[in-house]
Parts: sequence; structure tokens; C-alpha cells
Amino acid sequence: MNAYHQLVEHVKNISHFEHLAAICGWDQAAMMPSGGAPARADAMAALHVHIHQLMNQPQLAEWFTQAEQAPLSTEQQAVVREMKRRWQQATVLPESLVQAKSIAGARCEHAWRQQKQDNDWAGFAANWEEVVKLSREEAQIRAAATGKTPYDAMLDLYEPGASTATLDRLFDDVKSWLPALIDQVIEKQSRESVLLPRGNYPSETQKSLGLAIMQLLQFDFDHGRLDESTHPFCGGVPSDVRITTRYNETEFVQSLMGIVHETGHARYEQGLPKAYAGTAAGEARSMGIHESQSLFFEMQIGRNPQFISHLADLAARHFNAHNDPVFAEANLQKLYSRVNKDFIRVDADELTYPAHVILRYEIERDLMNGVIEFRDVPELWDQKMQRYLGLSTQGNYRQGCIQDIHWTDGSFGYFPSYTLGAMYAAQFMAAMKKTVDVDSVIRSGDLSPIFNWLSANIWSKGSLFTTDELVKQATGETLNPAHFKAHLENRYLR
Repeated sequence: MNAYHQLVEHVKNISHFEHLAAICGWDQAAMMPSGGAPARADAMAALHVHIHQLMNQPQLAEWFTQAEQAPLSTEQQAVVREMKRRWQQATVLPESLVQAKSIAGARCEHAWRQQKQDNDWAGFAANWEEVVKLSREEAQIRAAATGKTPYDAMLDLYEPGASTATLDRLFDDVKSWLPALIDQVIEKQSRESVLLPRGNYPSETQKSLGLAIMQLLQFDFDHGRLDESTHPFCGGVPSDVRITTRYNETEFVQSLMGIVHETGHARYEQGLPKAYAGTAAGEARSMGIHESQSLFFEMQIGRNPQFISHLADLAARHFNAHNDPVFAEANLQKLYSRVNKDFIRVDADELTYPAHVILRYEIERDLMNGVIEFRDVPELWDQKMQRYLGLSTQGNYRQGCIQDIHWTDGSFGYFPSYTLGAMYAAQFMAAMKKTVDVDSVIRSGDLSPIFNWLSANIWSKGSLFTTDELVKQATGETLNPAHFKAHLENRYLR
């Protein structure tokens, strides 16, 4: 075999172990008994070390040099580019750090589940201190290898090519108009009446309804499944996608849209180019693009009045509540466009959500760059929540700085993806509407034209193009946050 094919075969072998790690991660979050945590942490660390060793095989450097000099197609050049990017990210870290961070993250995440319920910042901080220390060590190593700041070096793992300079500019713009828009919409909605869910909504019925919605969204159940976890997520691999949600039997609103959101992630995974499966070019372009798909499903489709009409009918049937005004289409439309300043990011409405993300971005940026220490986070969180949403989290860690799972394993650099994703989603919808009658398609109940557009322009491209190239090919321009602002104003002020 030539160098190109040797590289492809090698990284496909690595992907088999990454497949196992992904399924073990899903099991740890959704199925594993609590007593299995210590042994699982050690097993996962050993697996991550093995993957790291495979990525550091000495022959890879020579293969990359030979492949880059070989006559390759444009697609093959992209495969080499993405494989090399992943290889360079892996080779800078010592094996001991990979192992230590895996163990510390697994232990912190497992303990976090109970500590969150108990509002136990002290207990959480005792574990998190080590995660932060190891993550900073990683950030420093990556910064030295790339010439970036420590945070930018971590950010590049999730958003290749992004930087704090770009994010600060985007988010400063959002902060200049978002607070006033939130207040304006809340004042407008205060004059409207809405019926909130009341009574009991059994988890099994909510799950049955969620599965029906997933069918409407054309989820491939031969290559995925729905489960329950403390924190909703999409995991697994494209051939076996695992999504989860959580249920609250006093209401159905959040779990249902959580399923819609995670189904967007899953459809992206299921639609990635199979010709490049097992290579980095066959993976999602970035977490921002990944989030654009989940938020396209949840916000652009899921809150479309035509989709709410389907949801109202399905919900009334599953809960046997045809005469319940809560399930009336007009009321559900209000429920799913209600704006409130609240503490929990995953339950936040579309309008206040960016404030939650910007808060986390500013804290993790300064934490990785050494501007603040881990013990400063609760106070800073409270200050920023008061500034952005007028809420205090002083002493309320459960609804404050330990509400999310992402920092437990050192996933610093991930949070900006959420608001970048919302911006991309609005831009994709604006472009799609030039050729697809979106409202009519959703009304028909056959959403295939929407998914065909997403497949042709986003899913099937994988990582064959840079993020800017992908977005420009799909929409005619690189990221333009004006589409996001226009979308919000049109939905909430019209």
C-alpha cells in the first residue's frame, strides 16, 4: 500500500477503539450502576492511553510526508489534512497526562451527579481542582506547540480555526442588543395569557411521544436509540447513535424539545459521508456545526408553527387529552416561544440562551488563560448572572456553576459552540428558504426536502472543507450573525 492508504487503514483501526470508547461513555452516563464507576474510570483511562499510543506510532510522520507529496484527489488531500490535524493534536500530549486527565475527569463527572443534587460546591471543587490543573497543563502544552493562547489552543479542538478575538467580537455584538431584546419580549409577552402544564405526565408516555416525534424527523432507528440520563446528550458513533433526554413528570415541554435537539445531532451523525467513515474527514466539521444541526431541529424546525401543529396532535393523542387546552396548538406555540430569565442553561429559551453561553465562555477563557482560579468561579458566575440575566446564584451552586457536565471532564473550549451553532442554524434556514418552501414542507408532514438540503449542503460534506468553506458553499457567505438577530426579532417581535 502507498502512504495514503496506510494512513487510512491505520486511522480506521484507531476509530474502532474510539467506537468502543464512545459506547462505554454512553453506558457510563445512561446505564452503568454507581458501583461500577471506579473500575470504569480505570478501564476508560487504559483505552484512551491505547488510542493515544496508536496515534503516536513513529511511522506516521513519514507516511504524512509521503502522502502530502503524492498526487492525490481534492478529497484525498482533505482526508490527509484532517488526519494530520488530529495526529498533531494527539502527539503533543504525553501519555501520562492523557491517562491522568481521563481518570480525573471520570471520577469528577461521576461524583458530580450526586454533588449537583446536594448543592455541594466544596465536594465538587475537591475533584474539579485536579481536572482544572490537568486541563491547564494540556492547554499550556498545546499553546506552546501552536503559538496560540492556552484557551485558543483548547478552543481549536472543538472549533478549528476559531479564536477568542473572533468570539469576543461576535459576543460583544450580541451583548450590545440581547439584554434590551429580552426585556422587550418579556414585556410584550406579559400581556399574553398562556396555560402551563398541569397534572401528571408519565415518563413512559413522554418517551412514546418523543419516539413519535423522532419518526417525524426521520431518525434511523436501525442505527440509533433513545435513552435517559442525568444530562441530555448525543453519543455513540454514526452507525450506532445514542441520544438521551431526562423526564420531569410534572411537565413535558423540556424533555420533548430535548429529544428534538438531540435528534438533530443524531441526524447529522447518521448523514456523515460513509465513504470517509473512520477517518477525520468523515467526522463532523466542528462542534459549532454540530450544534447548528441540533439547534436547526429544535429552534428552526421544532418551534415553527407548522411543526407545533403536528406536535399538538401527537401530544393530545399520547396523553389522551384532546380536550385539554394545554395541548391546544395556540397554547403550545406560546409555551415553546415563552421567554423567561432563568437559571438553567439546558432549559433556557432561545432568546436568553446566548447569555448562558457567553457567561460560561468568559469564565472558561479566563480560567484556562490563568486570569482566574477555580475557586473564583462561583462568585464570578453570580456576578455575570446578575449582569446578563438579573439573577443571583449566590450559594445556589446546583443551579449555578455546577449545573453542567462539560467542565467535569475538562471540556474547556466547548461552550462557544452552542451560540455559534444558533447563528449558523439561522443562516442555514435563511439560505434554505431561497429554494425550499419550508412552511409548506413541514405542514405536509414529509420533511424530506428539508433533510435533503441539509444532507447535500452540510451532512454529506463531513470535514472535507474548512468551516468557512462549508458555510460559504451552503449559504453564499461565511458566518454572518445578522441572520441570527433577524431571526430572533422576526419570531419574538412580529
